[in-house]
Amino acid sequence: MNIFDKGFTPSEASVRYLDGDYVVIKQGTFVRCAITGKPIALDELTYWSVDRQEPYVDATTAHEAFLRYGRGN
Repeated sequence: MNIFDKGFTPSEASVRYLDGDYVVIKQGTFVRCAITGKPIALDELTYWSVDRQEPYVDATTAHEAFLRYGRGN
């Protein structure tokens, strides 16, 4: 099944974020940005925090999270 199939429904994935990579724990098509709540397609996922295990929609949002929470938890 792909996105062009009738009845395709996007679903949220569960992901473990690693240094420079991530592992999909529960299959899905997207994750939600921890700051904005916007969906991020897995094939477009570029920014995340390993320490907080959360994704970000773009570099500006990742920087905002860093300013809010610092590097660690």
